[in-house]
Amino acid sequence: MANPGYGKHLAGDEDPHADPDFAHLSPREAEIAVFVDHLDDGHAMGHKVLAAQHPRYGQQAVRTSLNRLADAGHLRWIREHITVEDNTMRWVTRTYWSRTRRSGAWWEEFARERKGRIVPGDLRPGLARTDEPEQPEPEADPQAGPKPGPKPGSEPDSEASTSYLTLAGIREADPRMSLSESDCRSLASLAGEWLSRGATPGDITRAVTEGLPVTVNNPGGLARNRLENKMPPKKAKIRQKAAPRRARVTRAVMACMDCDADERTTEIKGGMCPDCRAGFEAAVAAEEAGLLDVGYVPDTFLAVPDAVYEVVDVPRRAAEVRSAAGLPPRAERAL
Repeated sequence: MANPGYGKHLAGDEDPHADPDFAHLSPREAEIAVFVDHLDDGHAMGHKVLAAQHPRYGQQAVRTSLNRLADAGHLRWIREHITVEDNTMRWVTRTYWSRTRRSGAWWEEFARERKGRIVPGDLRPGLARTDEPEQPEPEADPQAGPKPGPKPGSEPDSEASTSYLTLAGIREADPRMSLSESDCRSLASLAGEWLSRGATPGDITRAVTEGLPVTVNNPGGLARNRLENKMPPKKAKIRQKAAPRRARVTRAVMACMDCDADERTTEIKGGMCPDCRAGFEAAVAAEEAGLLDVGYVPDTFLAVPDAVYEVVDVPRRAAEVRSAAGLPPRAERAL
């Protein structure tokens, strides 16, 4: 598969699959067209990648066939300039494929209609930035200690109030743990840390009152010891995966299938620039004149050329050579 945003993209508005789809092409081009047509959306479309996966044709054959598919109206390279929501900008070259044969005018209109389209923005970092993105708010320091309790005489906030009231209510659960007002205020920060870690007031009451001795001489000290030693673990922060940013196509230009030049520097006709088209038409004329055998596929065009290797028994061959030279076998030779 290609990098996100690149690779094969369907032009849309396709006819259903049918046998005559590529009947107008030569056998080799028709075979590669069927191969490309069945690739997944987003698949890499470089001739090297396709040749590595095609069982019959190598890089040069695939490259030539892609040019012919472009000339026949099935394939175009369109370079799109996009701006992402975070003000990142870049050029993206997409390969658009159409099973249905399209005219040059159809492809030109298709490229013009790409401008203003919303596309996924899950692309690599951009080439230019018009504005720095907003800095995220700093996260709370995980090493910071619990919030201090309210000062005597001050009005406690909601969390401190819950902590204070929980501690003050412990005497109702067990009279042996009758905490004084001073105890409740000094222990409120510990109880608040329990609450921040997901504990309930009932959890705090049970932790302080379960398994008490018959006589409790120092309720405040015992409560502090239990609140510190039985402190629950911190809750793991669950980070939600950021939604993919959207991007808008601000410009779309045709690119040459052969040399990668685009309409900003040259004229693109039939998916090729004038220089590449001249070479393409010269090759077509040579085929029509019989100077090139279209059906013949040289070994260099094949993905994996057939090769026959002879397996040589080296010890046996060496013994035969020694025997022909009148030398004794190695096993009989004196040391």
